[in-house]
Amino acid sequence: MEGPSSRTAEGSAELVGGVFAVIESDPGSLRLHMTWRTRSNAVIGVFTTLLHKLGVRGLEVTEIYDIEPWATDHLDPHGLIFCYMCTDSEETNTSALEGEDAEKVWFANQLSNDACASHALLNVLLNCPHVDLGGELQELQAVTAEISPVMRGLAVSSSQFIRDAHNSLARPADIRGSLQVIARATLEADKARVKAAKGPPTKKRKTIASPSKSTENGDQMQEQYHFIGYVPAHGKVWELDGLQRTAIEVSELDSQSSSGSSTRGWMDIVRPALRMKMHAYMASENDHVRYNLLAIVDEKYLSASDELEMRKRERQAIERRLQDAYPEGWTDKVNDVLLTSAEEAFATSLRPATEGRVFANDFGSRKLEKDVHILDMAARKLPDAWNACVEAALAAKVAVEEEITKARDTQTDHIKRTFDYEPFITQFITCMHNEGLLEAAMHRGNIKEDDAQEPAVKTPTKRSRKAKAKT
Repeated sequence: MEGPSSRTAEGSAELVGGVFAVIESDPGSLRLHMTWRTRSNAVIGVFTTLLHKLGVRGLEVTEIYDIEPWATDHLDPHGLIFCYMCTDSEETNTSALEGEDAEKVWFANQLSNDACASHALLNVLLNCPHVDLGGELQELQAVTAEISPVMRGLAVSSSQFIRDAHNSLARPADIRGSLQVIARATLEADKARVKAAKGPPTKKRKTIASPSKSTENGDQMQEQYHFIGYVPAHGKVWELDGLQRTAIEVSELDSQSSSGSSTRGWMDIVRPALRMKMHAYMASENDHVRYNLLAIVDEKYLSASDELEMRKRERQAIERRLQDAYPEGWTDKVNDVLLTSAEEAFATSLRPATEGRVFANDFGSRKLEKDVHILDMAARKLPDAWNACVEAALAAKVAVEEEITKARDTQTDHIKRTFDYEPFITQFITCMHNEGLLEAAMHRGNIKEDDAQEPAVKTPTKRSRKAKAKT
């Protein structure tokens, strides 16, 4: 793609600090060896892990399968990331001009081809006012507040913290591949300088050149995945494409949405723009998925954990009232099944049934309101309130355990993806060679491959032999 981030191979080697490796965060890199649902979970896991690596707290990334209100309003997203397949021939909108409102938006040009996912996240996150960015990103936001998008892109590409967070999600082979690309580009640039210094070459007889490897792989290199962010900021909705010159205004927010914290208004505004994008990159029947829509939302584990912690405190308050109302004993007045499972209902695989850590800033005020409500409750309603509390705790526990399982699976996938298997494979093949087993194994593999490629010979049946004899 041509745009602010377009660079020659020589320019890519001059970025300060090192390379950004390719990470498996796009549908194309994952679809080859995963099912559709597993691929979606992997994409979400990579982005959520990247958020945490960048120091962002309380957020996660989830995939949106529909942009209608019933599918998005309950998520209350802080921002969206649209991932789609593009080609090098697509042109950027260089006619977009910077205005006073666009200058208020934190927007960085993408100066590294393989850092698209990280740039999209940063462009969205650094425009969200009520987000805990962590110390590193807050410092980056403050330092780059008054500079141009190109210089912000250079600051991102030169940041050791961001580069380490990005590369921690890449496979070791991809990191080595990125280093080889930089080394090759540097050598080619040096050769070009030497060749230019020597002057024009002498004429040679014309020959028919054979197609180069780059031409043969042209179709493969032309298609790549790109990420665009959408976020409400400064009274408007913005499209943040790192390959564009500046942030592009989608539309203005109404007065209530722009002054308040609700995001429902901005989702109604961005929905037509998303429909146009989806229609433009819709997959054909025989093609794979050509786009993903991701949403940056509040972390579900935090809200589910706070819900369970609230039920723990509610249970204690109700039981204190029950002891005062029924000094002779209250256990016979509640549901026997719930009474038996009460202790297990409030404990998870990570925390016991006792009170634990809470995350929401308004947790104390909500607990106070619930305590006042329980104090004003009639004694005859207390047993039913206790039953309802335990049932709600069971539902909250299920939600917490689901998030724990999801986080465990994400961490397992991260370890599998980033583990360097090459030393083991090298040592394994070396041992097979030393034991004299490698050649025999390769021979058996070649035989099986030849057998699979040979067309099956159809054995004539008894009826076909009789028909042939009659003729």
